[in-house]
Amino acid sequence: MTIAAEARTVHHLPQNWLVRLLDNKSFLIFLCLLPAATLLLVFLSYPLGLGIWLAFTDTRIGRSGHFIGFENFTSLMQDRVFITSVWNTLLYTGVATVGKFALGLWLALLLNNHLPFKSLLRALILVPWIVPTVLSAIAFWWIYDPQFSIISYVLVDVLGWRDTYIDFLGEPWAARWSLIAANTWRGIPFVAISLLAGLQTISPALYEAAMLDGANAWQRFRHVTLPMLMPILAVVLTFSVLFTFTDFQLVYAITRGGPINSTHLMATLAFQRGIPGGQLGEGAAIAVAMIPFLVLATLFSYFALARRKWQQGEDND
Repeated sequence: MTIAAEARTVHHLPQNWLVRLLDNKSFLIFLCLLPAATLLLVFLSYPLGLGIWLAFTDTRIGRSGHFIGFENFTSLMQDRVFITSVWNTLLYTGVATVGKFALGLWLALLLNNHLPFKSLLRALILVPWIVPTVLSAIAFWWIYDPQFSIISYVLVDVLGWRDTYIDFLGEPWAARWSLIAANTWRGIPFVAISLLAGLQTISPALYEAAMLDGANAWQRFRHVTLPMLMPILAVVLTFSVLFTFTDFQLVYAITRGGPINSTHLMATLAFQRGIPGGQLGEGAAIAVAMIPFLVLATLFSYFALARRKWQQGEDND
């Protein structure tokens, strides 16, 4: 081989190596995901890591803290307000999620039929979801107002069912149920539109075959609709639980945790202790205490979607 040929070979080696690298599917996937992964690392991982670190310190606003181990978590276990917030969060998430799924599934099944002005109805259902949360909170604050409540006006002055106006936000249990109703109203569109998208993917031939076998409406729903809808049900349920469990704006704008801290969720209590209260360590500890619940919800989605028999009609091997 001549010197010129060897020079050309050496010159082409880096280029051939780069071409082979760019032809590698795994490398291209990594290259495409690198910018997004970098953004997530900077804007999500760092705040999460900082919050976990603060949870184990006695940091306050304006004063750097020291590592104190599990002292923040130990004191929270003896804090009645924190225990109440955990109970409120579980109640709020459970009842609101059930309500959103029951009404959302009913609306999805209704809109999946041939109705007049179906497109307009689908657009109108999205209104509670696209309206800013603070505007919704202000509207509900007016609806629940002890003096100018439209609900109390109808019950007292129009129907005559009561003698006095209802203090929706002045009593602990009334305030809890009022917040649950507001969250349910806001979350129904997300569930309904998501499940409607899932219903659109179910083949009409399956319903025709079930009808030929003599299945009634309930049997078609139980044996055709529900199994075929289960994968998207798992995803929507997981997101609904995550959104509801971490809800902050609606609760804080309507009650700010009142009356007498009876409607605090873990998210609102963490903010109150950490920012207005100045106890960053304690507020971070409350936020960190939410992580196990969120991890359980995520694991539920993962294992639910991993069930091949929901997607392919087969049992897992």
